[in-house]
Amino acid sequence: MTSNKPIVIVGAGQAGARAALALRAQGWNGPVLLIGQEPHAPYERPALSKQALLDAATSLSWVAPVEDYAAQRIELRLGTRVLALDAQARSIELQAGDGPAERIGYDRLLLATGGSARRLAIPGSDDERVLYLRDAADARRLAARLRPGARLAVVGGGFIGLEVAASARQRGCEVTVLEAGTGVLGRAAPASLAALVQALHARHGVKLRLGDAPLAFEGLPDQVLVQLGSGGLLGVDAVLMGVGMMPNVALARAAGLRVNRGIVVDERLQASAPGIYAAGDVCEYPDADGAGTVLMESWANAEATGSHVAASMLGAVLPYRPVPWMWSDQYDHAFQRVGRCGAADRVVTREISGGRMEFYLGADGRLVGAAGFAPASSLARAFLVARKLVEARPCLPPTGLADPDVPLKSLLNR
Repeated sequence: MTSNKPIVIVGAGQAGARAALALRAQGWNGPVLLIGQEPHAPYERPALSKQALLDAATSLSWVAPVEDYAAQRIELRLGTRVLALDAQARSIELQAGDGPAERIGYDRLLLATGGSARRLAIPGSDDERVLYLRDAADARRLAARLRPGARLAVVGGGFIGLEVAASARQRGCEVTVLEAGTGVLGRAAPASLAALVQALHARHGVKLRLGDAPLAFEGLPDQVLVQLGSGGLLGVDAVLMGVGMMPNVALARAAGLRVNRGIVVDERLQASAPGIYAAGDVCEYPDADGAGTVLMESWANAEATGSHVAASMLGAVLPYRPVPWMWSDQYDHAFQRVGRCGAADRVVTREISGGRMEFYLGADGRLVGAAGFAPASSLARAFLVARKLVEARPCLPPTGLADPDVPLKSLLNR
């Protein structure tokens, strides 16, 4: 399986790197070109809000050993931007640094352009102490400000905001979380588990201001003053804006591809133009139950779409039917969610050491989802089994799910 023209992958993150490696593993012998804007080889991003902030000297965690790309004949072009895409001519225009623009043709193209931190139009947000967290450079800037006693305001009580809050508290910072909603995690976690997360942060000394949001920032020589929607001012040394991600769709939109929030693809992850595919945070794929489309930001989604799209680009016709899974580590606790937790007719609660799991049953009694929050040591093994149960979608007795004396593993063969 070969061609003189390369398969070009735009975006050297988790999805793009996984796709490049999978292409070789699945038999593609032609050229593979992996293009990334950052100067780093592909690395994993979950550590940016955790280990990279706890220890500024932490090395990046590579998707694969850097030498593997050369060994697999994958050409890495780093520090390179793709300026334009011509879907009809099957070509892209790219530029390395300040060098001249170059146009190359492709056999097939994968857009794994990821996303950018969502920015709010708040006066004063251009102050250098108002920070975002999306890449390794962002993590270095933020880590440098997390000194013991430093005051940090975190705008947004979602997973990124809470992970940063936990890391900052562990570094000895004073942390205030500003969340416009009535509780943390909003629709990202079941309310009962979100309440446990919120209580954990309160126990660790995080000040939670719910129903509050910044109206403006005023940069003074010694601090940033945050004008609060609830009235009053909050003086801090730095602000972390953790209000979500915006998929990087500009290249696709300019090329005339179908774009909604993300790049709209079919069940094989092919975009609206022949020979073009999408994967990762930017990929908006059909819901397995026919209920619209899904745009999912998670390591697991990037990993799974990267592997799946490689097969599709090589002619496989298998539909992408994931069982969504994500996790978040905060302090010594972990949250995990798998399947469709919002589509349940019945919720079954199971107490585990230091926390709780919830199982979600559909109208037919089948297990459609699970979520849990507990010390990581308690949750990890139990949730490994829970994921297998959700993937199997069995009909399970609620009493067995709820009873902590019934090993979850014993339910696998029901």
